[in-house]
Amino acid sequence: MRRPVSAVLIAYNEERRLAACLEQLGWAEEIVLVDSGSSDATQEIARRYADKVVELPWRGFGPQKQAAVELASHDWVFVVDCDEHVTPELAAEIAAVMQHSEPKAGYDVPRRTFIGTKEIKHCGWYPDRTVRLFDRTRAGFSESLVHECVIVNGAVGSLRHDLLHYSYAGIGEMVPKIIRYSDLWSQQMYAVGRRSSGTDLLIRPLAAFIKTYLLKCGFLDGVEGMAIAVTTAFLTFLKYAKLWELSRFAPTENQ
Repeated sequence: MRRPVSAVLIAYNEERRLAACLEQLGWAEEIVLVDSGSSDATQEIARRYADKVVELPWRGFGPQKQAAVELASHDWVFVVDCDEHVTPELAAEIAAVMQHSEPKAGYDVPRRTFIGTKEIKHCGWYPDRTVRLFDRTRAGFSESLVHECVIVNGAVGSLRHDLLHYSYAGIGEMVPKIIRYSDLWSQQMYAVGRRSSGTDLLIRPLAAFIKTYLLKCGFLDGVEGMAIAVTTAFLTFLKYAKLWELSRFAPTENQ
């Protein structure tokens, strides 16, 4: 007997990409979408496909995704982002796993990531395995504001077929996302007592570039590989610069 699966998403102003994502989720027994107050047609599009569309205030990536998981009707969930597509092959593999007599607590999935039409095969971007299919009674999202992960209480298996990740329409889309992530990361790190120094601002961005472009063979991805290495270094600089700024200008206990 196949276990039912709820496909779960979070969204904010995703009218451009949402329909293409939701059209690939017809294999799921349920589609649940949590919107954080979109001002475009996101919710209207979502209601054409989803069984549940709920608006909740933004609380960070981890808490927001966990809220969506908890709204699902089924314990088995597959979490997908609005810029991702589930291929028929991956859907069939998920269905097969759900027929196992004793499935593992969760399963990670490899992702093929694209900038425009260019697939990025290096830079550390593939296979980029991440847990997306799991039993919510044995797994759930971390509380992280950004770079959230699924914490699994039990064994984790690996699916073979790729999830397609259309991360950016072009290189120009990378910078706004970097700025948003750096804000969330610095706030999260400051809250847990992490601090930044001038050495971090100097050394870490350079190390990020070398790792992405040389050690992870980003140069094999052409101009896009160079852009990824440069923006990765920029993101690293912004993260630690904003963390330094929070530490420097935060009010002291005596104020």
